[in-house]
Amino acid sequence: MRMRSRRGFLLFVILLSVTVFSWALEKEPPSVFGSRRDNLRRMTEGGVVVLFGFTGREPQFDLPAARFWQEPNFYYLTGWNEPGAGMLLAAESEATRAAGLNKEMLFVPPRDRGRERWDGIRSGPDDADVARKSGFQTVLPFSELSGQLEKYLKLFPIVYTLFPASGPAGEFSPNRRWLEWLQKVAPGPEYRNLTAIIGNLRQVKSPGEEAFLRKAIEASMDAHLAAMKAVRPGAWEYEIAALMEYTFKKAGCEQPAYTPIVGSGFNSTVLHYAEAERQMKDGELLVLDVAGAYSGYAADITRTLPVNGKFSPRQREIYEIVLGAQNAVLAAVKPGMSLGRAGDKSLHKIAYDYINSHGKDLHGDPLGKYFIHGLGHHIGLDVHDAGEPTRPLEAGMIITIEPGIYISEENLGVRIEDDVLVTKDGAVLLTARLPRHPDEIEKIMAAARKAGKQPDP
Repeated sequence: MRMRSRRGFLLFVILLSVTVFSWALEKEPPSVFGSRRDNLRRMTEGGVVVLFGFTGREPQFDLPAARFWQEPNFYYLTGWNEPGAGMLLAAESEATRAAGLNKEMLFVPPRDRGRERWDGIRSGPDDADVARKSGFQTVLPFSELSGQLEKYLKLFPIVYTLFPASGPAGEFSPNRRWLEWLQKVAPGPEYRNLTAIIGNLRQVKSPGEEAFLRKAIEASMDAHLAAMKAVRPGAWEYEIAALMEYTFKKAGCEQPAYTPIVGSGFNSTVLHYAEAERQMKDGELLVLDVAGAYSGYAADITRTLPVNGKFSPRQREIYEIVLGAQNAVLAAVKPGMSLGRAGDKSLHKIAYDYINSHGKDLHGDPLGKYFIHGLGHHIGLDVHDAGEPTRPLEAGMIITIEPGIYISEENLGVRIEDDVLVTKDGAVLLTARLPRHPDEIEKIMAAARKAGKQPDP
């Protein structure tokens, strides 16, 4: 009986610890989230903003051990990282004050203390500290959202919310379900899409966001260095993936930023190869596109390694072409340039032109046709972060630069991906600590083998 009681107490302590950990993740002050909501209110005057967080019942949370993370747009505006929440925002005016309507309200589910024994302690609308914790002066039960919305719609004829993406992905998305719910409970107003508005806000990072991304990048670089010291003929792709995840999690990342890509041989030419089930062989290349997320912010780094620690002449030739293209782009990154594929400000064109004018395939053709993806993207709460991808760069944006060449006929894929902060005068390479030059990579791998960290298979 005592043993059962002790186990029950330990279970409660574990659940409490999990909850404390979820709130202990580094987060910007409530004032930062409040300023973002103020910006959004100014951009949506004349309407009411309605947004919803994840419920925890979305497909990505189906696994028993799945960790909850918030819908990124909702988190960006609230910092609230618990399931089942909603939010109303509206411009403050004499009319809203006369009607007794607040400029913002957060809606959260009531606490279910029985369920908390399984899922961890949650915050409820009646908790004494919920206003301090959320940064919202008004926190109500989620069941009151539709009634409060009805009051706002007497003053505002427009509802701003997130629309589903086009195509099959949007057909079954939470955004579609919430839009249909809103149109059912409030069929009168005009509905407008918030996706582009919030996306543009998210593209320029705050100092706090930059700090979180730097921590994710630092931990991810540690993971890549660990992989450089462990890769060898006979090792399995999944071994390296597991080592890298262990390393960046040990350094503070809560989860992978995306499904790791660890592809050797022919798999190095497959852009989104995710199986990581092949044994690496002598003489092959290995593409490692692996990174972690820190406090929800995703790094994105790729390195290409020779499995045996030494690039062959052909591998080095292709690698140095990709590196040269990347260096040409890094020298050109500054405000006003674009990640788009066309125009005189196109960074993609710089990389493509370099690749297409250096080297040939086995048939004597230029290599431009083997650069088959975009040059880069924004990173943040999503690894491919929100907003217009071809928007001219501005100071404070954080992007990837990732040229690549993939020649399936030769089982030869090379990608080098680094994370870059755009400044008012140019750019800062945030991944500078992680070697890119083939000589440096070979030196690290040789030293690891010499030290006995790369035993022969």
